[in-house]
This record gives sequence, C-alpha cells and structure tokens, in this order.
Amino acid sequence: MGENNKKITTSSGAPMPHYEDSLSAGPRGQLLLQDYFLHEKLAQFNRERIPERIVHAKGSGAYGKFTVTNDISKYTRAKFLNKVGKETKVFMRFSTVGGERGSADSERDPRGFAMKFYTEDGNYDLVGNNTPVFFIKDPRKFPDFIHTQKRDPYTNCKFPTMVWDFWSLNPESLHQVTILMSNRGTPYGFRHMHGYGSHTFSMINKDNERVYVKFHFRTEQGIRNLTGKEAMEMRGIDPDYAQRDLYTTIEKGDFPKWKLHIQVMTEEQTKTFRWNPFDLTKVWSQKEYPLIEVGILELNENPANYFADVEQAAFAPAHVVDGISFSPDKMLQGRILSYPDAHRYRLGTNFEQIPVNRCPFMVNNYHRDGYMRVDGNGGSLPNYHPNSFDGFVADQSYVEPPLKLDSLVADHYDRNNNDDDHFTQPGDLYRLLDANEKEHLVNNIVDNMSGVDGPKKDEIIMRQLCHWFRADTNLGMSVAKGLGLSMDKLSEHMPK
Repeated sequence: MGENNKKITTSSGAPMPHYEDSLSAGPRGQLLLQDYFLHEKLAQFNRERIPERIVHAKGSGAYGKFTVTNDISKYTRAKFLNKVGKETKVFMRFSTVGGERGSADSERDPRGFAMKFYTEDGNYDLVGNNTPVFFIKDPRKFPDFIHTQKRDPYTNCKFPTMVWDFWSLNPESLHQVTILMSNRGTPYGFRHMHGYGSHTFSMINKDNERVYVKFHFRTEQGIRNLTGKEAMEMRGIDPDYAQRDLYTTIEKGDFPKWKLHIQVMTEEQTKTFRWNPFDLTKVWSQKEYPLIEVGILELNENPANYFADVEQAAFAPAHVVDGISFSPDKMLQGRILSYPDAHRYRLGTNFEQIPVNRCPFMVNNYHRDGYMRVDGNGGSLPNYHPNSFDGFVADQSYVEPPLKLDSLVADHYDRNNNDDDHFTQPGDLYRLLDANEKEHLVNNIVDNMSGVDGPKKDEIIMRQLCHWFRADTNLGMSVAKGLGLSMDKLSEHMPK
C-alpha cells in the first residue's frame, strides 16, 4: 500500500475493515458484545485524559539546542559544558503555575521555565521559573501555599482573601509578591521573559572543588510584559496566545534564544554573605557576584504531538549530571523528593521510558516491572547486584567531594530565626522601578487586595500593609491611598 493508504488497525495491529459502523443485529438492532474495536475505541477515549499536573498544568514546549560559548571548566566538569561550541539537544517547557490546564496564558502568575538537557552522562533537568525567588523557603509550607492559589473549597472560586491571608501571615513571600504584582507577573508570552534556576546549585570541577551557583537565562528577544489591563483583555481575546505565539514563531523559523549566565559563590563566601545564600526568597547581588556567560539556548523544533511530548514531559530537580549538584537550599531538597514522586503518580513508575523523558544514551540499572514497562525490562539479565553475569560496575570516577554539614544536631529549626529580613530586597526592587512601573505595581496590588473580603478583611489588609511599609514607606503609602484608607486607621497598625 502507498504512504497515504495505510491500513487502520486495532491497538494490537489487526486490520479493521469497518471503522465507522458498529456491529449490530440488523441495521436497526442492538449492538453486539463481540464488537471488540468499539469497546477498544471507547475505552481508549475514556482514558485520554491523564491527571493534570497539580501545579504548572497549563504549558507549552519545544525542542532545541544548547551551545556552549564560554569555557567554565574551572567551575564544572560537566561534559555537556566542557568545550566551546559543543551542542546538546534540549526540550523546554514553559507554563503558568497556579491555573488549571484550561486556564488563560495571561493570568497573573509566575511562569515555569523547565529544561531537559539530553547529555552523554544522562538527562539533566534544570527546573526553574521566570523569577529568581519564590514565595516560601521551607517545603513543608508548599501544599498550603498552593491551596491558596487554587480554588476555595466552599465556593470553588479563586479567592483573594485566602491568598492575601497566607501572604500577610508569611512575610517571607514579600519579595516574590512584589515581582508578581509588577508587570513581570504578566509576561507577554514565553519568548520575552528571563528564566532562572532560582535555587542555589553547586558545581564541581575536575579537581573535586565545589562552588555554588545561580542560573540566569536572559531572553535575546527583549523583555516585554502586559499591563494588568492588557492581560485581562488578552484572557478574553485569546487565552492561548502564549502557546500560539511560541508555536507560530518557531514554525516560521524565527527561533527564540536565551543566553545562559551563572553567578558563582565560593564555599568561604557563603559563610559571610549578608543573608542565607541558600534561601529561595533572596537574590545574590550581581555587583558582588557578576554574571558569567555560559552559552546560548535556542528553540527550533515544535513537537509533532503536544500530548506525547509537552503533556508527558516530566522534569525533576533530582536529575543532575556529574559536575552539577545540589545545595542546602531547603526548597530544593524538598523538590528532589516531590517532583519524581509527582511524575510516578501522574504518568506511572516507568515515566522515564516515555520518549520525551528517555535518556538517548546508556541506561543500566536493576529497576524492573511496573506499569507500562516498554524497554524490554532487562531481558534475561539478572535483576540483582552484585552478580557474576552482566558486568555492570559503579564508576568511581563520578564520585563527588564530601559534603560539609552545617551541624551535627538535627531539629526543627525556625526558618526565620536570625533570618527574618524579608523587606530589604523587595524595597530595593521597588526603588529600582521607574515611575511608570511603580504606578503599575501599586495599581496591581490595589486591584488584587481589593478582593479581600469577609470578617477578617481589615486584619488581613492591615497586616499586609505593614509589610509594604516595612519594604518602602512610599510603597506603603501608595497602596494605602489606593485602598482608600485614612491615616488615622493606618496609625493604629503602623509598625513601631
């Protein structure tokens, strides 16, 4: 048969001569149980929707390449970074964070910025956002935070009261909230925003020396954001505009690019840094720790099938490669556990055998069985180690240097003890904005906080206002004025 005349078959490969008409007892009679293809087709349809991601449900993705442009071998022995000009295939997924899969691309929300590098030492997942910080700094708080970003269990609607109640009770969120309430909270699509690893990671060189790093992807397309009004209008005009923009741009050959930089901090410098260098709510000054160029990320291929690649893509900060490792960042430590666990729930225990997630190079281990095992399951090789047959070895050349622990005492430490400056960096950020950006920030805050309602309304608003005042007095006054609050009422709640 020709290319355009392929036989339609059942999932097991049997040709199906009647695709559109079910087997029935006469033209008007009952359907017969033996019409297996009818059952197969309906059963498959019933199961087309896998559980959507709890967070980052609405996303877009593309394939591309990463090209090294600067030698950073003094910091890392990672093979995919070991030579200027070296190229590595990547898969990239952008997303909103809090909305469902059917939500609009222009919601005020952080944007996920996740990359899978298919390296010769295994897949490396750099899973970050379009912001360098986050709302919380201990993973125990994550489920509570996300609950506030979803739907109220009583009304099943988005509920500003619980959002601002949580943020006002957790001032560590102020830095990220300030970014979110600026126009950076509504980027114009995915091509016109920076991306960040957000966490502090470590790099290890050939001499087994460790440094700590932050990853910065700076868009080559230029920063472009929507105002609050424009974002709201876009939700009605085209709720999928970011997906459409990314697909269309790549399809016509105008490939988006980002330049990767790192900041580097030595182990000694971490001891004298003004804040906890592993705190996800803080940034490192680029004046003290300047950006060092690494390479160019280019997206140049749309997936042939959205579900197969974008919806089934599974990223995990646990997936590092030799030369790149972790840090004591508590949020990162929590994600090392939670992300692979989420994928096993959503896609099955063998999710890394799905083509978009599969390492294209060697994979050898003793994992066996489970749902959807499709790689031969180890064949006739032993499923235990050590053994006398397969010759698999643990390669000692990949050993990392020992980690220096902060303490020999394990306890539930107050995350804010001697680390409760949640206001300097948000205030610095506000003072960096020009007059127009400041106005947009204040308007967005006022619009959002105006939705707080209920018997605790005044308490929540005043608590959050205190945080804005502590970040910057002018910011606090502008928000208070926008909310229509009098000085008499404010003076009762001002920080002493």
